[in-house]
Amino acid sequence: MSPNPQADQVSADPPQGKPRKAAFAAWIGSALEYYDFFIYGSAAALVFPKVFFDPDDPATATLISLATFGVAYAARPLGAVVLGHFGDRLGRRTIMVWTLVLMGLSTFLIGCLPTYAQVGTIAPVLLVLMRVFQGLSAAGEQASANAMTLEHAPAHRRGFYTSFTLNGTQAGQLLATLVFIPVAALPDEQLYSWGWRVPFLLSAVVAVAGYVIRRTLEETPVFQQASADRKVARMPLADLLRNHWADVLRVVAAALIATVSTIFSVWALSYATSDAVGLDRTDMLWVAGTANAVALLAIPLWAGLSDRIGRRPVFLVGALGSAGMIFVYLWAISTGSYPLTFVTGVLLFGVVYSAANGIWPSLYGEMFPARVRLSGMAIGTQIGFAIAGFAVTFAAQIDGPDGDNWIGVAIFTAALCAICTIAVATGRETYRVPTAELGLRHGGPNETTAVRDSVTR
Repeated sequence: MSPNPQADQVSADPPQGKPRKAAFAAWIGSALEYYDFFIYGSAAALVFPKVFFDPDDPATATLISLATFGVAYAARPLGAVVLGHFGDRLGRRTIMVWTLVLMGLSTFLIGCLPTYAQVGTIAPVLLVLMRVFQGLSAAGEQASANAMTLEHAPAHRRGFYTSFTLNGTQAGQLLATLVFIPVAALPDEQLYSWGWRVPFLLSAVVAVAGYVIRRTLEETPVFQQASADRKVARMPLADLLRNHWADVLRVVAAALIATVSTIFSVWALSYATSDAVGLDRTDMLWVAGTANAVALLAIPLWAGLSDRIGRRPVFLVGALGSAGMIFVYLWAISTGSYPLTFVTGVLLFGVVYSAANGIWPSLYGEMFPARVRLSGMAIGTQIGFAIAGFAVTFAAQIDGPDGDNWIGVAIFTAALCAICTIAVATGRETYRVPTAELGLRHGGPNETTAVRDSVTR
């Protein structure tokens, strides 16, 4: 392991990758994995307060249930360190396979757990444990899939191909929402007794399907050549923190954009279906489902645009637009108007947020060289995502005793979007840098003319 950043440069151009196959594997795997991850969010907002917590104190039960949603995000930084290390040491494909196995198993077991009425406080303890395992799995999923697609993609289309990881994530969220719609429509007695278990038990199919698909994927040309040249980092974390700590911090700050997703998917759903507003839970799930369907189309379009004009401008449109649209969406919910809520929700999450959401896989991945790319993305994003995960809990505190202070929640969300904006606006543009030269130091004595020219033009 050398502290010389020039050691990050490979000796020759890597062989041609298989971008379409890599993108498909990333898409289908992320869709299956995040189906598991996001059904928990719907259940935490609509079901778990009455199943896993004391029904005699519904306000506290809702608060704690939303907090358990954030537990997975707290576990993700630890998972990022461990899985990032092995991903940079052993390869991207290995991590992509095992994250799906861990996610599928832990989600299936949630569907088998006893309830509070059956075993008391043991029930929420087991629930939190399974949520921790979900978080550990998710920590390595997106980073490994992003590294896989970025390193297989042609240099001029890295934004487009890496966006399929997030497109898969949106598909998983859409699938989770669609599965939960008929479940949420069940009579309360059936919903709270057995109905809520069905989406979780289906994850057994998810785990098997994802495992079969990802086992057939080849390792990336960049990693294969690094292995052949003996340039795989022995201690990726040490290398990362010594030579690339500033970019890790930048990714942490930029990753706070995920707050928009957690507030939209969990807090706003809980607020809209509360007594303060009274919108129907099935109707609100259709808002989320439609917004995710629109995002499936918007994400690759925004990503393709970033291959033409750069990562930063597209991401900034998403961050600044989300900061403004969150006020509009939460205000629409507060009016109790379902048509207004539907339209603004689709605009916020389906269109505007997709600009940032579809760009970050390439934006973050291009900050790091191949030898520490998975670790850099995993650790940076998961720390930021951990904060975003607990944003739901913070919002539940901000919204006041009556649960209707949507303005305070909107200000909180917009403030985190402002941090994202500053982090990305002050960073360097990388969309024209050759793949083999990504992550090299800029402006130092070891910088190559090619890199300097690529960055400045």
